[in-house]
Amino acid sequence: MFKAANAVQIRVSIDEIKPDVWRRLVLPVQWNLEHLHLGIQAAFNWWNYHLYEFRIGGLRYGDVEILTEDATDDDPRVFDQREVRLLDFEQGAVFSYHYDFGDGWRHTVTVEEFLTLTASPKHGTCVAGERARPPEDVGGVSGYERFLEIIANQEDPEYAETIRWCGGYFEGEWFDLSTADKDLHNALRSNVKRRLYQPKPKAVPKK
Repeated sequence: MFKAANAVQIRVSIDEIKPDVWRRLVLPVQWNLEHLHLGIQAAFNWWNYHLYEFRIGGLRYGDVEILTEDATDDDPRVFDQREVRLLDFEQGAVFSYHYDFGDGWRHTVTVEEFLTLTASPKHGTCVAGERARPPEDVGGVSGYERFLEIIANQEDPEYAETIRWCGGYFEGEWFDLSTADKDLHNALRSNVKRRLYQPKPKAVPKK
């Protein structure tokens, strides 16, 4: 007897940053786009306080009420994100997730494969990924490039202020799978708290 897929594996990467900042997630197929938004926020540890939308086949999906508040007649209509579920996509589908219209973070979402797990998943799982996402409010791709230049040079006149602004430490190559997985596990909880800064590495005791 054929068992229907109960999970979907997707890959999410941030556009225009090289090398790639990406996460691979296994999510319940019953999740809708609002759940997916929360899952992406958790997996990357974005702070979830900016506007966002999905762009799928030239159409916009998101929170209709919020996204149409300041819309002009020229803006494409927004469709309700809660009416599209992950099981509505086909394997191989690719679409876009935009977060923070000021900084303009665009993510490419790829539906890699549908899975039939022994038990239907109740929450998302992060199974792979690489690199830290840029700091919130850093100024988009160009702002992030400048930020990396500054923190790599302690002689830069903006170094002290910039390193303080990002919490005292930032490592672009940092990624911890167990942390991302734990964050994604709690993605739909209403009281979830975001880490404001990257955890500092523990000092290695001197021998």
